[in-house]
Amino acid sequence: MQLGMIGLGRMGANMARRLHRGAHAVVGFDPSPQAREALAADGIDAVASLEALAARCDTPRVLWMMVPAGAVVDATIAALQPLLSPGDLLVDGGNSHYRDSQRRAQALQADGIDYVDVGTSGGVWGLEEGYCLMAGGEAAAVERLAPVLRSLAPQADRGWARVGPAGAGHYAKMIHNGIEYGMMQAYAEGFAILERRGDLVPDLAGLAELWRHGSVVRSWLLDLSAAALQDNPRLDGIAPWVPDSGEGRWTVAEAIDLDVPAPVITQSLIERLRSREDNAFADRMLSAMRGAFGGHGVKSA
Repeated sequence: MQLGMIGLGRMGANMARRLHRGAHAVVGFDPSPQAREALAADGIDAVASLEALAARCDTPRVLWMMVPAGAVVDATIAALQPLLSPGDLLVDGGNSHYRDSQRRAQALQADGIDYVDVGTSGGVWGLEEGYCLMAGGEAAAVERLAPVLRSLAPQADRGWARVGPAGAGHYAKMIHNGIEYGMMQAYAEGFAILERRGDLVPDLAGLAELWRHGSVVRSWLLDLSAAALQDNPRLDGIAPWVPDSGEGRWTVAEAIDLDVPAPVITQSLIERLRSREDNAFADRMLSAMRGAFGGHGVKSA
């Protein structure tokens, strides 16, 4: 099956490479000449424009976008629409908000173009390990995409599924990432407590490696933690500043809208925000209040 890949950043390029290894014909496009050259170096066809991509792909076309969520997706779709024909299939494999995916699917349906939103998990390890793929859209459209999903997944019969109608793939990925926030925070806090008692457990990397085998907290995140501690036991050179890409915020907002308590995910998001406060006003305010009502000492900056 032939696939047009739009967006050759690290993840998009690795997906194209995995498909190429699986004997799929892949044509890639990215506005960056360097990204196109890197893909071409692996023997994969790369073109310099969306027009060239649309012309190069067999009809009906299957085009997969791996571009940043938001306005970039809408701009890419707007540029593609004059080039597409009824029966073409457009896939968004990025981290779009599910409501945007529902809107886009409905708008493209009017032109006879299928739209599938695929929540994609696996990050930079997906090239070798495969990706977990959560597809949302019409059943027939997802079935048409199935050969690609089978090649991208860890195994042909697992690691991918149609999880519901349009928007469901990105909704599932949003909640997946919210859960990930909570798991990561729990690991981080646990290892922070252990690090304070180095007299009792001096080898955190060794403990993480021990937990990887048979313990109830084993996971891929623990695998990555063990590797990180092995390479850099003191985590030297890593700033205590944790970004977020949006899905955790969307998960918390969804929980509030649905009246579903989600304290762990919510607090893990707040901790990420807190990590960016080098000189938090709230902490200084707390110190000032303690000094005012109780005469406690206030530490000078």
